[in-house]
Amino acid sequence: MNTLIWFVVLYWVISVGIGLYAARYVNNSKDYAVAGRSLPMYVVTATVFATWFGSETVLGISSTFVKEGLSGVVADPFGSSLCLIFVGLFFARPLYRMNLLTIGDYYRNKFGRAVEVLVTICIVISYLGWVAAQIKALGLVFNVVSGGDISMNVGMMIGAASVLVYTLMGGMWSVAITDFIQMIIIVIGMLYIGWEVSGMVGGAGTVIEHARNAGKLEFWPAPTGKEMLWFFAAWITMMLGSIPQQDVFQRVASSKNEKIAGRASVLGGVLYFCFAFIPMFLAYSATLIDPKMVASLIDKDSQLILPTLIMTKVPIFAQVMFFGALLSAIKSCASATLLAPSVTFSENILKAMLPKQSDKQFLFMMRVVVLVFTAIVTIFAMNTGSSIYKMVENAYKVTLVAAFVPLAFGLYWKRATSQGALASMILGLAVWISLEIVAPEGYWPPQLVGVIVSLAGMILGSLLPQFVRKPVTAEA
Repeated sequence: MNTLIWFVVLYWVISVGIGLYAARYVNNSKDYAVAGRSLPMYVVTATVFATWFGSETVLGISSTFVKEGLSGVVADPFGSSLCLIFVGLFFARPLYRMNLLTIGDYYRNKFGRAVEVLVTICIVISYLGWVAAQIKALGLVFNVVSGGDISMNVGMMIGAASVLVYTLMGGMWSVAITDFIQMIIIVIGMLYIGWEVSGMVGGAGTVIEHARNAGKLEFWPAPTGKEMLWFFAAWITMMLGSIPQQDVFQRVASSKNEKIAGRASVLGGVLYFCFAFIPMFLAYSATLIDPKMVASLIDKDSQLILPTLIMTKVPIFAQVMFFGALLSAIKSCASATLLAPSVTFSENILKAMLPKQSDKQFLFMMRVVVLVFTAIVTIFAMNTGSSIYKMVENAYKVTLVAAFVPLAFGLYWKRATSQGALASMILGLAVWISLEIVAPEGYWPPQLVGVIVSLAGMILGSLLPQFVRKPVTAEA
């Protein structure tokens, strides 16, 4: 136990030091937000992969798979990896050519200030659940490796503060460089611990066969209307709802050229999909290695199954490799998701309120917003009882119903208008929120109805006589 704690401390100090070192490359707001649009292919691929491979992948997906099987993880990794692939194929290159600082800038240039503000608020709100999931996972890790000496809440505060230090100073440069190193640790750590656990259960084939016999490999839902609708809704929530997000856009915009932006997104999505199955394999192996432990935790807190297995059944070196990979996954995701909404809020909300500030003042403002947002999400994480997987999945519902349709139609439908975008966003949000209140588990999933209404609002709002027009100064 002492060896593991000291490893965690050492790893933490080194990674924070690397992040702070990267801050030396930040000279202006563009460096801070998109790393000066200068990152090579291997770094962009690494930061795409590492940002997606977070606490929900290691702890959330794995625990959900043990309980519900493949059909329970349709949103992530199936939907989330397809999101990155779709971004690379259809969105990365046209967005890169626009030379924007944030995804909110796209909505302003295409549809005007009102759409920019509304979509920015939706994006920032959506990050609350995602970032809180990473902070909550950090608290869980500190609690587990300390044998309970560090409480969940104290662990959350320690984790949030340490990630904040280098994100605050280095922005996208620190995130990108630490992500590159953390991707290497994730890949090596996951492969090693997978090999170690495989040897304990008699090979991967034994685990796969056991899972198949238990019905855990059944992917498609029961052939009933409601089951199929909810399955489809879960799939598109992350597949489409993740596309209009600042963290995805930052990786596109940080690339050295548009070819890298597209190819790195696709490759990062493919890598993520492949490696996301390792935590599922590890967690399900626990049902063969220690079925009593699984039975005691599966309803109490299934997120503890995998870390408990590692802490009690594998050698210390394997523990070090696992928690090194886990900490890398959480830290890379946490830093990216702290930076993204803070930069968006600064650029698309606050900047217009303080139009005469210099670039140096704007850079300072972004750092202040990162600090404030970190405090807010840490408090939120400490006071929510949702599972890590659900927190991440639910985070994308708001951007699915409010932001995806205006983004896609703005890029690929020449008749899309500001009026259509406003109608799409307002109607999609209104219907989704109403159904979440009156029929959250009804026949029709609220977010699916919301995105359908959003689609109708865009088409009708754009084709009907125009009463709302984009201001002439919106391009400025």
